[in-house]
Amino acid sequence: MATDIRYTRNGGVAIAYQVVEGGDVDLVYVPDFMSNLVYGWESPYLRSFYERLARSFRLILFDKRGTGLSDHGPHFAVLETRMEDLRAVLEAASSGDAAVVFGAHEGCGMAALYAATYPERTRALVLFHPVVRGHGLEDRRVQEELSALREGWGEQAWCDELLRLGCPTLYANEEDRRWFADWLRVSASPAVAYALNRAFEETDLREVLPAVRVPTLVLYRRAQMVEGDPLRFDTEKDALEVAAQIPKARPMRVSGKDYFGIFLSLDIADEIEQFVDGEKAPAVPESVLTTVMFTDLVGSTERAAALGDRAWRDLLAQHNTLVRRELARFRGEERDTSGDGFFATFDGPARAIRAGQAILAGVAELGLQARIGVHVGECELHEDKVSGIAVVVGARIAAAADAGEVLVSSTVRDLVAGSGLTFADRGQHELKGVHAATQLYLASRGEPDLY
Repeated sequence: MATDIRYTRNGGVAIAYQVVEGGDVDLVYVPDFMSNLVYGWESPYLRSFYERLARSFRLILFDKRGTGLSDHGPHFAVLETRMEDLRAVLEAASSGDAAVVFGAHEGCGMAALYAATYPERTRALVLFHPVVRGHGLEDRRVQEELSALREGWGEQAWCDELLRLGCPTLYANEEDRRWFADWLRVSASPAVAYALNRAFEETDLREVLPAVRVPTLVLYRRAQMVEGDPLRFDTEKDALEVAAQIPKARPMRVSGKDYFGIFLSLDIADEIEQFVDGEKAPAVPESVLTTVMFTDLVGSTERAAALGDRAWRDLLAQHNTLVRRELARFRGEERDTSGDGFFATFDGPARAIRAGQAILAGVAELGLQARIGVHVGECELHEDKVSGIAVVVGARIAAAADAGEVLVSSTVRDLVAGSGLTFADRGQHELKGVHAATQLYLASRGEPDLY
């Protein structure tokens, strides 16, 4: 049943994908940390898993950037960029109607972010062993495990230990242990594996999950605890926590007792099929997860008085042209402008921060100073208008910034793992119109993480 490999591109990076014709409803599988489209079909486990899904769905498979047959790109991509890879794959696969988006483990973050950002393109969301957030890089155990991963990746002894901790079922068989080690080797390099795991530990989805408004099924096993695993997730607890944060999500326990090896539970396909058949396709969404950015010139009244009306109008026109150029370059959409400020939306926070930094640099060359606020949250859609509490928060964050600053919320910081951006804690702020205190951070320039 294996089909030809195709490629689509996002920002010049080639993403490998396959389409297995089957049912009438599209299902795209977002794999866990890594995969390999060719080698996957060589495994009797994965082949059976893919074939069972393809009996019920038009199955779309792909290797995430940096893994398997896909390009790496010049640097590690943030979650929003990897989400856009998913969108590029669905478009290339001619997925006209909304698809079922099925994510496993690390792939759940990408799948959930896509569903929250593009609900009109998501028929249903299915998550297997998701977590709300990783342990964080401040955890000493995480640092030790990441170091061990980088040093031992692909070596048989290290792979055997990982399998012993995460999938005792496969560990019990020598042939399966050899296959697993080869699977890791052909799916990712040590540097890519390190970057993916590091970003996973840094990512926090607490503000993303409540914005998911499509039918959602959360699958989990009651995985057995293995002695000696310092970072063991409680799969049932984690899954129920995720399900509790997504409106009307349905948790479902499936067969098996291993932490990973999703292909060992063939009943997953049955559960997804029954769930999708029993759910109506979502209507036109009234709200989506959106990144909002507000810009504001500092001291504009005094500057206008000093220059005079005509000179100020000319300078303001240069400012407006510069802002619009940077919005276009970073794929922002202008939503409103009044006086000397702009309100724009983006499909990801890292691009919004980069755009804001470029705007600050540009206006400084004009002899002006600006302040910028960035936030991510659920926004209401009314024709071409964007509104809601997230918009209010974004505006208030901009007002709290000093001249020459890009100030962001904690939600923004938690979603840009791997961007290379650095953040300075600016403490909690009482924002007008916002009930709870908001933690803010100053975003500083930084280069994206290299592999």
